[in-house]
Amino acid sequence: MARRMKAHLGPRKVTEPGKSLATFPNPSPGRDYEIRFECPEFTCVCPMTGQPDFATIRIVYVPDQSCVELKSLKLYLWSYRNEGAFHEAVTNRILDDLVGALKPRRCEVTGDFFVRGEFTPWSSPGTRTSDLPRPGPTGRMSRCPVASSTLSSCTSPSGYC
Repeated sequence: MARRMKAHLGPRKVTEPGKSLATFPNPSPGRDYEIRFECPEFTCVCPMTGQPDFATIRIVYVPDQSCVELKSLKLYLWSYRNEGAFHEAVTNRILDDLVGALKPRRCEVTGDFFVRGEFTPWSSPGTRTSDLPRPGPTGRMSRCPVASSTLSSCTSPSGYC
C-alpha cells in the first residue's frame, strides 16, 4: 500500500539567481574525467535592442581539486536572464568565472544561440573558418565555440591538458 504524505503548502524559501559558484572537493582528484553540463534554457538580453536571446550552454570540464555544485551553477546561469550581453562576451565570461572558481585541468563552454532575423552570428577566435560548425538545414542556431581554457600547470599524460 502506498504511503500518504502531507503536502507542505506553507511559505517557501524563494530561490534567487546569483553570481556565486559553490564548489565541493573532487572525490577522485587523481583521475582525469570529464564533467558535462547542458543548460537548454539559457537566456540573456541583447544589449542593443533589449530583446531576449535564447541559447543552450554546454560546459565540459576536467576537474582538478574542485567540482562545481549543480544548484549554484543553475542559479549562476539564471542570473544572466535580465542582463544585456553579447553572445561572445557572455560565453567567455561564463568560462572565466568557472575557471576562476574551479581551477580545472581543462574547461570548455559552448553557447548555441537561437537566431533572430536573417543573420547567423559566428564567433570563434583562434579557429579557422573551415573548422567551424555550420548551421543545420533550418539555420536556426548559431554557435559560439569561443571559450576554452587549459591551465598550463597540468602535467597529466592523459592529453587533457
